[in-house]
Amino acid sequence: MPIKNRFAELHDTVTEWRRDIHAHPELLYDTHRTAALVADKLREFGCDEVVTGIGRTGVVGVIKGRDTSSGRVIGLRADMDALPITEETGLDYASTHAGVMHACGHDGHTSMLLGAAQYLCETRNFNGSAVVIFQPAEEGGAGGRAMCEDGMMDRFGIQEVYGMHNWPKVAAGTFAIRSGPFFAASDFFDIAVMGKGGHAAKPQDAIDPIVVASHIVTALQTIASRNSDPVQQMVISVTSIESSSKAYNVIPQSVHIKGTARTMDTEHRDIAEARLVALAEQIGASFGATVKATFNRSYPVMVNHDAQTEFAADVARSVTGQCNDAPLVMGGEDFAFMLEERPGAYILVGNGESAPVHHPAYNFNDDIIPIGCSWYAGLIEHGMPI
Repeated sequence: MPIKNRFAELHDTVTEWRRDIHAHPELLYDTHRTAALVADKLREFGCDEVVTGIGRTGVVGVIKGRDTSSGRVIGLRADMDALPITEETGLDYASTHAGVMHACGHDGHTSMLLGAAQYLCETRNFNGSAVVIFQPAEEGGAGGRAMCEDGMMDRFGIQEVYGMHNWPKVAAGTFAIRSGPFFAASDFFDIAVMGKGGHAAKPQDAIDPIVVASHIVTALQTIASRNSDPVQQMVISVTSIESSSKAYNVIPQSVHIKGTARTMDTEHRDIAEARLVALAEQIGASFGATVKATFNRSYPVMVNHDAQTEFAADVARSVTGQCNDAPLVMGGEDFAFMLEERPGAYILVGNGESAPVHHPAYNFNDDIIPIGCSWYAGLIEHGMPI
């Protein structure tokens, strides 16, 4: 199944949808306009069922094949939300919402799945049911978890679930995937350092939280280098240090440190949490400061299932002729929650020489739309043949 002619015909239309969504980005669960557009399109296509409000603002469409005797149900997922970034692309369809942009390509994911949904509604050349899932709040809001907690998998009888993400700096339209752990668990930490403020010229009368924080930041780097197995992946990054004073001549009363921890298995996730809390609080005590460290678990490791990974790769090869081995990714992805509920797989599709995701100059490559649409549709036609 190479790229389908129907998607070449729909290319300009899907591109228009994508650019409209790009111009009107929405954050987290506030994807009301996008969700309404998606629901209207699904109804227009003739979906057998369209349900809104799953996981607060998620949308689910059910498309029944010409035959449903197999009882098979496959879910296809795309994310809808944008990022709090000011766009710097200069495009004529650039974001019209100040400080918000589609800097990760979710506008493209949503549009490609809409294109696949239109084709599947037109042809219904499969034995079973396709469930198209449009998810809010991937960018830190755990919308995937919210949709699962709303009972989506059982309500629609989903047996397997698949997702896709564009990948900059990889040849446009080429696929890559890996079985097992793929994207890292992404957790966040806050460290509150309470010292004793004073005059900068009299440090002996203070307990300097800046010095304490500096020792903590340095010590946190030893978790990956000295507490983790060197062949395992772990990243601890401090991303913000903010004190209670902005003056040049004041030792502040307190400092707030925050950052992220990325790990690839439960054992190292536990190590990261235990060592981070112990190091921060004990270093604080050694200086006479009070330190409270909080480790907040967010997205779990995203694990592709073996059989579904091979199937997803086979479909990709049927579209473009090849599917490459993907590297481990230390970024987080809340499709992990869906893969904890059902077997499935997540694949990368090359976006070409674009700016990286989460960058103000990023833009989704519209040339790959027919390829992504063909992969989504192929999962249904290959997975549930007549």
